Amino acid sequence: MIQGIVPPLVTPLSNQDALDGDGLQQLIEHQIDAGVDGLFVLGTTGEGPSLSAALRAEMIAQSGRLIDGRVPMYVGITDTSLVDAVKLAGVAADSGAAAAVAAPPFYFPAGQTELRGWFQRLADALPLPLLLYNMPSCTKIAIELPTIEALIDHSNIVGLKDSSGDLKYLGEAVQLAAARRPDWPVLVGPEALLVEAMGLGAVGGVAGGANLAPKLFTELFAAVQRKDQATIDRLQPIVIQLQTLYGFGKYGSSYLKGLKCALDLRGICSGLLAAPFDVFKPADRQRVATWLDGFADSGFLAQ
Repeated sequence: MIQGIVPPLVTPLSNQDALDGDGLQQLIEHQIDAGVDGLFVLGTTGEGPSLSAALRAEMIAQSGRLIDGRVPMYVGITDTSLVDAVKLAGVAADSGAAAAVAAPPFYFPAGQTELRGWFQRLADALPLPLLLYNMPSCTKIAIELPTIEALIDHSNIVGLKDSSGDLKYLGEAVQLAAARRPDWPVLVGPEALLVEAMGLGAVGGVAGGANLAPKLFTELFAAVQRKDQATIDRLQPIVIQLQTLYGFGKYGSSYLKGLKCALDLRGICSGLLAAPFDVFKPADRQRVATWLDGFADSGFLAQ
């Protein structure tokens, strides 16, 4: 069953085309120790589209080896080439992945009819079940609700990860699934919306901040499940506090820079980013360090 907290792992790098293997092992152990329900490799937080084909394959293989079946592994195969997406899914299948995850191809301005055809052909060719990934801020095309309606009965398309931030869209996708395919899960991307999204029927979240504070999100998910409003009211402000980390710096890459910088400062894994992104300069790095000192009072920082 696809549900719960499924952190989108950062990809720890030792240089532009090599993994920080020790950091990856430590990162994965922190997630599993916190009780996450799965791990998502090579998503947006994992910088999948910025990595070489060889490095993506290595990240999949090493993650599969380290996870060792303890939780499901979901692998991002988003690509502008359908053939290469299918090849990457083959690597994922060989490495023990439970499902592939694909956003729309992100260069040519496809229409919804073309997008439906893309996903149908992709799902037909994959050796794994497919989760649709709605990420219009990066792909510049949304998976519109009529497209979901056209795809939802495909036996190899098994759910949706929605990172649009549009709760109306998410709620309508949940309602569509409930009417047509009740076992078809919808996961929310933006972590600050987890509580509201679950109230609309989402089955969990793909929370980037769980890389740094996984227990915060596993406890919040459990509190929502058992309708423990007091715990929700205690934890949700900490999730909002975590969002401050993503605002340091002046570019749209600040989310990744802040998160990887914090993981580096905590000694979890390397903070190096794939090109074209650079690590924070000393002033912003110090801002992250100061923020970490304050956030440590929450008790949720990975040790």
